Amino acid sequence: MRALVAALALALMTAVLGAGPSHAVEPDEIMDDPALEGRAREISKSLRCLVCQNQSIDDSNADLARDLRLLVRQRLKAGDTDSEVVDFIVARYGDFVLLSPPLRPATYLLWFGPALVVAAAGAGAWVYVRRQRRAAAGLSAPLSDEERRRVEALIEDERP
Repeated sequence: MRALVAALALALMTAVLGAGPSHAVEPDEIMDDPALEGRAREISKSLRCLVCQNQSIDDSNADLARDLRLLVRQRLKAGDTDSEVVDFIVARYGDFVLLSPPLRPATYLLWFGPALVVAAAGAGAWVYVRRQRRAAAGLSAPLSDEERRRVEALIEDERP
């Protein structure tokens, strides 16, 4: 009996932990034609939710993502190809709506912006460390004769 309970508990944990990512597609959005629904899901996975920004519209629960999912399905029902659907949405929202935007001059900032920020931070850190080293090196230089006399005079004034 214990073995059966343990096996059922293990099966339940495996089912819960092994479940795939949940999609935000609602039952009323799902198309009757499985082939069209599959195409809609693939397109939706490549489009960015403009509200969430790091989720696809397939994964997002935002109202705008739902509207975009419905728009994708409308265009597919109208007979558009996958590329025509994506082109239609990009024409309305720009390249930013693509999770992987094309590499062209208008999107260089999207592609190279993060690397430029990291490079600028590294250059700033390098300049800061270099200045700190120079300042520390200047403090450890030997005293000039004038500085030595002033220090000795200060020490003499402090003695009782």
